[in-house]
Amino acid sequence: RAHLDGLVKVSGVLTRRSGVFPQLKLAFYDCIKCKSVMGPFRVEDTTSHSSGPDGNRDVSDLHSPTICHECDSEGPFKLNAARSRYRNYQRVNLQERPGSVPPGRVPRTKEVVFLDDLVDIARPGEEVEVTGIFCHSYDYYLTQRSGFPVFQTYVSANHIRKKEDASSAHNLSEADRKLILELAADPNIGKRIIASIAPSIYGHEHVKMSLAMALFGAVPKNVDDKHRIRGDVNVLILGDPGTAKSQMLKYAEATAPRAVYSAGKGASAVGLTANVHKDPITREWTLEGGALVLADRGVCLIDEFDKMNEQDRTSIHEAMEQQSISISKAGIVTSLQARCSVIAAANPIGGRYDSSCTLAENVELTDPILQRFDCLCVLQDTVDPVADERLASFVTESHMLSIPTSDVARGAALAPQRSRFESSDGIDSGDLIPQALLRKYIQYARANCRPALRGGTFDQEKIASLYVQLRKESVNSGGVPIAVRHIESIMRMAEAHAKMHLRDYVRDDDMDASIKMMLESFISAQKFSVRRSLRRSFAKFLSSGEDRVHLLLHILQDMMRNEAMYQTIRQKQRGGGEAPEVLEVPLEEFESRARDRKIYDVVEFCKGQPFEEAGYTLDMGRRLIVKNF
Repeated sequence: RAHLDGLVKVSGVLTRRSGVFPQLKLAFYDCIKCKSVMGPFRVEDTTSHSSGPDGNRDVSDLHSPTICHECDSEGPFKLNAARSRYRNYQRVNLQERPGSVPPGRVPRTKEVVFLDDLVDIARPGEEVEVTGIFCHSYDYYLTQRSGFPVFQTYVSANHIRKKEDASSAHNLSEADRKLILELAADPNIGKRIIASIAPSIYGHEHVKMSLAMALFGAVPKNVDDKHRIRGDVNVLILGDPGTAKSQMLKYAEATAPRAVYSAGKGASAVGLTANVHKDPITREWTLEGGALVLADRGVCLIDEFDKMNEQDRTSIHEAMEQQSISISKAGIVTSLQARCSVIAAANPIGGRYDSSCTLAENVELTDPILQRFDCLCVLQDTVDPVADERLASFVTESHMLSIPTSDVARGAALAPQRSRFESSDGIDSGDLIPQALLRKYIQYARANCRPALRGGTFDQEKIASLYVQLRKESVNSGGVPIAVRHIESIMRMAEAHAKMHLRDYVRDDDMDASIKMMLESFISAQKFSVRRSLRRSFAKFLSSGEDRVHLLLHILQDMMRNEAMYQTIRQKQRGGGEAPEVLEVPLEEFESRARDRKIYDVVEFCKGQPFEEAGYTLDMGRRLIVKNF
């Protein structure tokens, strides 16, 4: 009662949205006897409505004049629909956010009325903040049923702000853009992003890379507006209990600009795609989108994917490849857009993954659904004393550092400092990107970066020979069936890797990272007995860091040899015969020579141990590589 007829601000998630109706604003009436037109009459209380089939009196009769000013008759009067003025009117349902609901209570729903320019400003599934007047209306039908006056409350919206607008790419400040571009200039930005994804989870770099590719996404292609190739990366995480599968999904839900989370047992076919129901206002059949439709241009996360019914699982086949949902129900024939990445988590049959069996024997998923996933991550809880000790110390330290930020703010506790350690990629824990900045970086990359596949920037023959060998090995070993879709998957993951670096084109190292992900997905899904032989046979497609080090050392020795010959010739011309004591090579020339060999980051090599052991030092001030004799 305290807030009735007052200005309020509420936030929540839009769950249902009606169509746009014309609402009477200024009414003109015709006198039936003398045909004169009266008006305009301002119609204010048009929000009182009935929820029953009988309805109450027509709202135009409530505001009709009592006497005609031309013939002084008392009617009857008829509404002049042509001259009357209308405005747009729409009703939506606003529901409490699941995270803000107190324990033991279901989320409450409040009806919100949108008028004029606020119509269609927000879509179902979006989190919004509504400022408006908390109004009440008389309900005729409920009054008739209950025997005493019944009123309904609603919010008449005055202003709407989407929560995602605060971090959207269009609303980024100049300081944010400058920070993002500085991050992209770092040659180690790819490794830093992987280390910053789910930093509270130890290890699992392969899964974090696949999550990063799904969050950044690739570039959709539309060939002559006839054949559309999706640009979203679908990921399936399959593994033993306790390998942080659900935590990965929850992290993706919190980080993605637009995400919808659902669990397999509580998700049905209509809940994921779309359902048809009767509108309570118009009593007509209307269409309501499911989780995949609400996650359009975002991420749809499905936990316990293996617990879904087979009929429900087949309903998302079209949504995962064509990215549309076709509906033919109750006289409604239409198609809805579902352009979203699907990240699913599943448990093997019996709970634990059996390495002596193939993937098909370990999980109850059919080949059509498995082929629609670009990346397959198999997580196994293996016993390794060294890794277990590191994991235990990491988890213990994480619990010790979990101090509430409110205590730190008021000075009751010191800000926690994690001991600096290096991940398996060599990234120091101090180089992690703050989560707010990472979210803005992902938004910026999705909105502004569209990497192109150019002819001379990557090895096309390598992909063709890889596809041939993958097909051959998949038939022999009986693992994941390889199809033409997997070539598109390699291209998509390469584009997503280039997007992580904010590049305009796909380079050879992007394609190498994509091939590494594809091979890791293929080999990890095989029997344990054939994994080692498969790694040996596919080793030629993987460019390891050791190979790059040897190649860079060879290039540097060749440059130093040429520099020594040049210095010796100059000494002889000057009349001196001593050999040069110091040799200096420009860093730019070394980078150019390395770029010709498709190696783009040499500064990291110059800080490594092989570089120092060979007797070289890097002078960053003069940008020279120096060798003393």
